[in-house]
Amino acid sequence: MQAPSVEEFQTAHAALRNQVIRTPTLTLAHALFRERFPADVQVRAKLELFQHAYSFKARGAILGIRQLTPEQRSAGVVAASGGNHAIAVSWAARAVGVNASIFMPETADRLRIDACRKLGAKVTLVSDIAKAFDMMLETEQSEGRTIMHPFEARHMTLGAGSCGIELLEDAADSDIFVIPVGGGGLISGMSAVIRQARPGAKIFGVEPVGADTMFRSLEEGKPVTIANVDTIADSLGSPYALPYSFEISRQNVSAIARVTDDEIRSAMRLYFDALRLIAEPACAAALAAVCGPLKEICAGQKVAIIACGSNISLERYDRILGQ
Repeated sequence: MQAPSVEEFQTAHAALRNQVIRTPTLTLAHALFRERFPADVQVRAKLELFQHAYSFKARGAILGIRQLTPEQRSAGVVAASGGNHAIAVSWAARAVGVNASIFMPETADRLRIDACRKLGAKVTLVSDIAKAFDMMLETEQSEGRTIMHPFEARHMTLGAGSCGIELLEDAADSDIFVIPVGGGGLISGMSAVIRQARPGAKIFGVEPVGADTMFRSLEEGKPVTIANVDTIADSLGSPYALPYSFEISRQNVSAIARVTDDEIRSAMRLYFDALRLIAEPACAAALAAVCGPLKEICAGQKVAIIACGSNISLERYDRILGQ
């Protein structure tokens, strides 16, 4: 369970150069941020919400689909997702001319469902995310499609690593890196790249209290499954960790910080008030951690965070902030 080498990350990053957007890294210097931040901190945010398909997932998805054999392209791909990965796979499949079948929970944001369909994917709605994963596996067998897993795949780790390479180019002197955690694809790739370049840096993952799968897995020393996912940050709501992304994270991550839904809501409001950004809950998680459980640790430090994506309808955004 070794992470890709430096050379493999660099090769993937080079392959993505003309495929994805080189998203900006912004110093969060607005007075509204300073009122909430730790003392004497500098915070820089990589804005992956401006990526193709509006999330970092586009990086790994296009890598995965471009590595398919001609036979696999002909058979098509299948994925299960609550939203961001579904849109990224739909986008990448359309870019390469591959048929995509996507399974999504009925509770998924309508904007995400519609986005996949507009990109040409076949979307099937099922009762919940666990059923979506079951149907993904069944479809692999019945239709011969290739699975595009949302996090447990080398191409997803490599895609996330390319995001880490860019963040290091923009904020190499950071003392602390704060990265959202869903299943573990983003933090596995980013932490591996950052740890190789900055062995002394602190790397924190961020999970919702109601979906703290990686936190519990690191405590137990093995991937675990949680009985219930209960958070507004559905993009971070994986009910389990898996061996590959877990082991890479275990080797490189300093610790996992947990944030409440109210802390996430507060960070969503802060992004809007200071920058007029409509951030979905997962996108606001890293900022929530800096203003919350990591506040004392970040004081006086240079901190880099990820605004990982934003696929959310105005209706759901307003409903979450009204709760």
